[in-house]
Amino acid sequence: QVQLVESGGGLVQAGDSLRLSCAVSGRGISTSNLAWFRQAPGQERELVAGISGGSGRLYYGDSVKGRFTTSRDIAHGIVTLQMNSLRPEDTATYCCAASKGLRGGMGMNEFDYWGQGTHVTVSS
Repeated sequence: QVQLVESGGGLVQAGDSLRLSCAVSGRGISTSNLAWFRQAPGQERELVAGISGGSGRLYYGDSVKGRFTTSRDIAHGIVTLQMNSLRPEDTATYCCAASKGLRGGMGMNEFDYWGQGTHVTVSS
């Protein structure tokens, strides 16, 4: 059984940093697309960052480029999201996701496994 478990969320002030982690168990992550999505109350889920399986190509949403960095530790099955210069508009529940295999894109329907999410609140 594949499980994704996020950790690292919390309450911070604007300008602070947080590091989220996602532990993937039940399958390796080297050939999976991996991604972080977020959803704020009343808003649609959006892609924050992603890593292509195999190549490791990185993707970032426009609103987080230059502030957030994602990476993967294939040996330990961990995906991280380093978030710097946080803003109140970054407040959301952050979920990690993984695909069964190589996929062509980073849309939500490309992912088969999802974590429960970790909440991030950024105060002004």
